[in-house]
Amino acid sequence: MIAELYGLIHTLMTIYIWVIIISSLLSFVQPDPNNPIVQALRRLTEPALSFVRQKMPFVMMGGIDLSPLVIIFGLQFVDIIIRNSLFT
Repeated sequence: MIAELYGLIHTLMTIYIWVIIISSLLSFVQPDPNNPIVQALRRLTEPALSFVRQKMPFVMMGGIDLSPLVIIFGLQFVDIIIRNSLFT
């Protein structure tokens, strides 16, 4: 039961990490903002990204936004903590 719950949480975190990566890569090519896929990616990622930008203003360095890296590292850290606390 616990292993299945952890597997679900791990899968959701992995999917969200990939959504953040895809959204970050799309920001380099400036896609059409009216595209429904682009809008969905923005709606999924912008709340977390804006929260990190607000709480940690130093992640914006010289026009480069490092907030996706903060979220990815944070999610991986949480995943490791959950895995180690459940399976040790």
